[in-house]
Amino acid sequence: MPLCAMIGKKIDMNLLLTCAGRRNYLVNYFKEALNNSGKVIASDAQLNAPALVDADIAVKVPSIYADNYIDTLLDVCREYKVNAIISLNDLELPILAANKKKFEDLGVTVIVSDTSVIDIAFDKWKTTQFLESINVKTAKTFIDLEKALQAIENGELKFPLVIKPRWGSASIGIEFPETLDELKKAYELLALRLSKTILANASQEDAAHAILIQEKLDGQEYGMDVLNDLQGNFVAAFAKKKLAMRAGETDKSISVVDERFAETGKKLGSSLKHIGNLDCDIFEYKNELYVLELNPRFGGGYPFTHESGAKITNAIVGWLNGNNDISEFLNFQPGRAFSKCDRLMSVPV
Repeated sequence: MPLCAMIGKKIDMNLLLTCAGRRNYLVNYFKEALNNSGKVIASDAQLNAPALVDADIAVKVPSIYADNYIDTLLDVCREYKVNAIISLNDLELPILAANKKKFEDLGVTVIVSDTSVIDIAFDKWKTTQFLESINVKTAKTFIDLEKALQAIENGELKFPLVIKPRWGSASIGIEFPETLDELKKAYELLALRLSKTILANASQEDAAHAILIQEKLDGQEYGMDVLNDLQGNFVAAFAKKKLAMRAGETDKSISVVDERFAETGKKLGSSLKHIGNLDCDIFEYKNELYVLELNPRFGGGYPFTHESGAKITNAIVGWLNGNNDISEFLNFQPGRAFSKCDRLMSVPV
């Protein structure tokens, strides 16, 4: 029986954070939420991944695309009596989603959305179609270069534009062409580069339509965390205005409370029915909100939400303990500004 089915009993639990990478803050947030009632186990393909240093237990595992990856995670769950798994990587989400039952048969709760949800979020073309289907505004998007060129010719699409991988992660391959010549060259170059990035496997699904051409919205960018419970029911949404970006992640921001974001978050969470946290990218364009990206996981902007009072990690631990009243952890405060900084860590050689 998955742990979340055990109602009203606080017990020690061990959480496995996979593809932990540089997410030290999540390791420490979950350790804080457990409050010495269990351990945080972090896994990665490299033992010198920074997040593993802060974990209670560090585990080296194969690449997510290795044939023995899932079997290795199952062994980790058995050895360390893991109660729940949380993935911190886009590319791993569909793999864990497809193998949920194997973990649930061991009594492990997999806090990853269903395959259909992952597919909508990971495939940026399907993201666009989904947003349009629920009447949420998004940027004009084309999946075919010739159709995009035709739209430019008839004035439907105007420069500057955005081109990016259809199956994208961490801002890899994003370009901003400002002329027809730039668009054609950038498109051709990205098509060549995709085969050499970590997105190569995903892009093979439809190689002829693996690049999106999108209008570039000129406006204020926001990040939003949309929280659903472990059954996929909408709970709350938390927005922050992005003040600076670094390597595709929020570097500085300030928390915002605005009914427009609450309404958009509710529409997204209620329609998508994701599990746990949904990281969203939103632009305010001509006084309206446009949703551009959906990532059903903890994103790089989560610390700003957490430090502003919405401790989603604590809510998840509460739910795993059978506590349905997690309101004490969601005291989100507007006007809280934060900035990230790097720290140097000693790692295994």
